[in-house]
Amino acid sequence: MKGTGICMCLVLCFVVPVCAQTTWRQTTRELIVSNPSFEACHASTIVELPGGQLMAAWFGGSNEGNPDVEIWISRLTSGSWSKPVAVANGKMNDSLRYPTWNPVLFRDRHGILHLFYKVGPNPREWWGMIISSGDNGNSWSAPQRLPDGILGPIRNKPLQLDDGTILAPSSTETENRWRAHIERSTDDGKTWNFIPVDTAGSFDVIQPSILKYDDGRMQALCRSKQGYVMQSWSADEGKTWSRLSPTTLVNPNSGVDAASLNNGGQLIVYNPDVPGKEWYNGRSKLRVAFSTDGKAWKDVGILEDENRGEFSYPAVIQTSDNKIHITYTYDRRNIKHVVLERR
Repeated sequence: MKGTGICMCLVLCFVVPVCAQTTWRQTTRELIVSNPSFEACHASTIVELPGGQLMAAWFGGSNEGNPDVEIWISRLTSGSWSKPVAVANGKMNDSLRYPTWNPVLFRDRHGILHLFYKVGPNPREWWGMIISSGDNGNSWSAPQRLPDGILGPIRNKPLQLDDGTILAPSSTETENRWRAHIERSTDDGKTWNFIPVDTAGSFDVIQPSILKYDDGRMQALCRSKQGYVMQSWSADEGKTWSRLSPTTLVNPNSGVDAASLNNGGQLIVYNPDVPGKEWYNGRSKLRVAFSTDGKAWKDVGILEDENRGEFSYPAVIQTSDNKIHITYTYDRRNIKHVVLERR
């Protein structure tokens, strides 16, 4: 045991070549929470803080969708994860409380740490909330509701461009359709513009992740009901997006996340199973794939490879030391943290 986290720091083989000089290895595999105080948890997010610290957040409670579900955070300092602390809930008054959902951590160019999350009875009726911190999460602002029609990043991290523009990947769900959109801000999140992604298409997509390429293009990768990770492209800093089309990556109606790497290339973490009849099928295997162009993807490692269980909703970042940090739901009972190093 390591601090309050359960650590299995084995250097595991994770070396499927992408090219002659590029392989990856896992250097850390650990469960973030020791003796969880909640019965179930899901939908983690991770961010780098100054001084080599990391912070992770997720929702947890008796079960997804129950009113006691709160947003929890934990901090990785000197190799140990802190005891999780609940920082947000859906309490409206003494007699009404809603569940919370899908936290997203984002540290902006001014060093302000934001925690976006959702409150509401279900994903069709929820609304966006935000708390912020000027001291890296030691204290938080009062919760604020986002403007009507703006949900914030729905599950994956925002992208901040060199000019300060923030692109928050978002989506909406109804009984009939799933649609992705981008929420774009040019004033540090004070106001937002709603930018749809392929309203004319027939694909059902949610939970985009945004990648950026050296030529300025951006790619949104989305969870879908159609059996593949779907993609849309932008060549004008996220102001407009192309029609959706399938990638070569299968998707069993489960969340993905992706990251653009500091030294070139793109990574995506995804469930590689073929679609099942229900959303909860196909989440027992979890892989990482690499691409240089966003079109040809090659698996570079296996995070989980079981016949049953749920290993899902990954979050991935690259930190300033070029390490890759991935968190994901570990069978709805814990959050797993994996570190990859490129060599």
